[in-house]
Amino acid sequence: MVGHVHVALSSAPFSTLTYGIPDHLAGCAFPPGLRVLVPLGKSIRAGVVMESGVPPPEGVQTRPLVWPLEREPLFDAAYLDMIRNLASRQMASPGQVLGRILPAGLRQSKVVFSAPRQGRVLRATPRSLLEMAGDEAAFWAGAWTEGAMLAGEAAGPGRARERVLRLLVDPPWPVRPGAKARLALLDFLLERGQVPLGVVSGHFGRDMGPAIRALGSLGLVEIGAAPSATDPEETPPDEIAPCPPEALGAPLTDEQTVALRELSKALCVGTGQVRLVHGVTGSGKTRLYLELARECLNQGRQAFLLAPEVALAGHLHRAVREAFPGVGVALYHGSLSPSAREAAFRRAAASREPVVVVGTRSALFLPAPNPGLFVLDEEHDASFKQEERLGYQAKEVAFFRARLAGALLVLGSATPDVKTYHAAMRGVVPAVVLTRRVGASVPPDIEIVDLGKGVKTPSRRTGPHGDTSLERAAVLAEQSALALGEAVIRGEQAIILLNRRGYAPVLFCLDCEKVLACPDCDLAYTFHRGRQKLVCHYCGRTEDFPVPCASCGGSSFLPLGAGSESLEEELGGLLPPGTRVARLDRDSAARPGRAEEILADFAAGRSQVLAGTQMLSKGHHFPKVTLVIAADADMGRNLPDYRAAERTFQLLVQVAGRAGRGDRPGRVLVQTRNPLDPFWELVRRADYQGFFQEEMRRRERWLYPPFTKLGLVRVSFPKDCEEGFRVLAELGRALRAGVAAAGKDSRELRVLGPAPASLPLIGGRRRFHCLLKAPDWPAIRRLFAAVQAVVPRGGEVRATLDLDPVDML
Repeated sequence: MVGHVHVALSSAPFSTLTYGIPDHLAGCAFPPGLRVLVPLGKSIRAGVVMESGVPPPEGVQTRPLVWPLEREPLFDAAYLDMIRNLASRQMASPGQVLGRILPAGLRQSKVVFSAPRQGRVLRATPRSLLEMAGDEAAFWAGAWTEGAMLAGEAAGPGRARERVLRLLVDPPWPVRPGAKARLALLDFLLERGQVPLGVVSGHFGRDMGPAIRALGSLGLVEIGAAPSATDPEETPPDEIAPCPPEALGAPLTDEQTVALRELSKALCVGTGQVRLVHGVTGSGKTRLYLELARECLNQGRQAFLLAPEVALAGHLHRAVREAFPGVGVALYHGSLSPSAREAAFRRAAASREPVVVVGTRSALFLPAPNPGLFVLDEEHDASFKQEERLGYQAKEVAFFRARLAGALLVLGSATPDVKTYHAAMRGVVPAVVLTRRVGASVPPDIEIVDLGKGVKTPSRRTGPHGDTSLERAAVLAEQSALALGEAVIRGEQAIILLNRRGYAPVLFCLDCEKVLACPDCDLAYTFHRGRQKLVCHYCGRTEDFPVPCASCGGSSFLPLGAGSESLEEELGGLLPPGTRVARLDRDSAARPGRAEEILADFAAGRSQVLAGTQMLSKGHHFPKVTLVIAADADMGRNLPDYRAAERTFQLLVQVAGRAGRGDRPGRVLVQTRNPLDPFWELVRRADYQGFFQEEMRRRERWLYPPFTKLGLVRVSFPKDCEEGFRVLAELGRALRAGVAAAGKDSRELRVLGPAPASLPLIGGRRRFHCLLKAPDWPAIRRLFAAVQAVVPRGGEVRATLDLDPVDML
């Protein structure tokens, strides 16, 4: 062998191993960032070269790698540094990071190689290449060096585009209850969106062809080609909600001019700068992003513009296309097909021209070689934090990439994350401020409405299935209902926020006085009337409805509480006949592109009232909206989470910002059961400074970020696993020992728990939390290392560390 390399495997066990370079590949370079095939046991895996020219390990006989998968590295040195940094921060291996961020096609080893020889096209598999020697190996190595050997999709006449199954119709569906396979498939598509046919077969483990054909004949599903990376499936341009006029080239205001001047200086420094753009809703932050992107492109560098949700990313994508005709624009998010994500990755790595990347948090990992600008719009949004599988905070990854590349990171929000604003107040993250809206519009008047007054008292009635229920208590107070009716009569539009999905969050059995609950979580089912389903929003379990009570067999249920579905129903009976009401939540927008359709209909005036969850609260520009109602502002205010007040304030100020963006004044009604709480006066004035000061006093008193570093250790095990409690006790002792071992520094370490989580049982697993507080991140990692030492690997007890947790439940 002519040298050795370290290779990080992008599939289990995700190890970084040393491999030799076989003699017949001596003429090939194996620089860091190159994808290669390597043997592991009896299998062949794909991996990424992390280091080249390394010495072989002493006393170990290394195996030769199989073959390179590209001629040029997919990742540059800066990108590999980001991988190592993220792995170190998350106490993971580089292979685990690669396994989570790479598209599926770039992690798999099932490729086919081909090369011409004497008028024929020869083919080779990874296994045959591994076993080759002598002249045969020399021939293939020469073909690869000369560029005559092709790999993967380029090996043959071309692979057909990936076929996917799409849902075409929202529930309820015209399918008989006994058609279990069809209903299961429809539910699967509703939850997943468009799904490759291979994934459908793998999930159900049987032939779903008959069910697919039957649903296709009913017009409920269709099979089609997955969108490629160059033509991602999205709403046509004329069907997308309009961009704010300030995003499309209107003259800059004086405030925008000053802000852009400051940001442009930071962009040109080339030393990795960070800036906060704190601008009230409607102040023209998008315009600043586009102007900065223009300057970045003029420097010959790539610009990343990220939004927290797919619908907002699509909106931003259109703004970029209109602002920069003829410039390459890539749209990247998790709802694209695997083949589209793979193609986007390859194009980004190979691109040497300035392009604009638009997407959600995952777009941050596109390997563009020369980034000059990263923008995170609505930077306060929790969606920028990935918690499942590999945890990461997009702001931190963007900061690291910007620092390595000498780029500018811009964090934009009308209601910044408290930690971000604290950094701005200390001068760590300089801020530019926009205090006025663009154009003639002014911030709306915000009024607090007492939900204890003017709400209809419920009365009992008999439901359609003979079940006893209540005629629902009104979601809207009398003052709110009157204001809504007046706005509709005037031809104006309204938005109503109720941040809860489904029809009713609780079904109460009138016979035994128990709640219908998920047996795997011991938490109340949510009733989804459109689907006629009981759904557990924590583990995903569903049951058909109507269903007999699991406790007594009764069938008389009382729906308690209200969700977005019941709000939509109430509005249908409250508003004048012919008034079209649209609903936007995760259920109504499950189909790909459906959220964009709903927003486009509302923007075009085809619907007059838009009701839904927090999806409608931010980033949207609807000039005809004059009224916004927050139907239950108390929701989420008292959750066992130190961020509860911050999130409620941000949500309400953001949704209030949708009103009065045109030439008519806006009005916002915030409904609460406790109108005397001083918190509501801060909301009424949209007083971010006042809220920030109050929140800082509270967090300093109880020692929460930004006054400490926070880590959440999540421990879970099957509910009937007695071993779990023994390990939990050992874990607690290990944490206390870790604090004691810190000596004099232990005064700054705090361990709370282990204690039952706020949601103590999910998916049949008991859950416990340990909250770690420390002055720095290494101290938290050291404490978690003690946890790892007592939790058996691969056992039934799982322990994970979430740094700076967003979800405390």
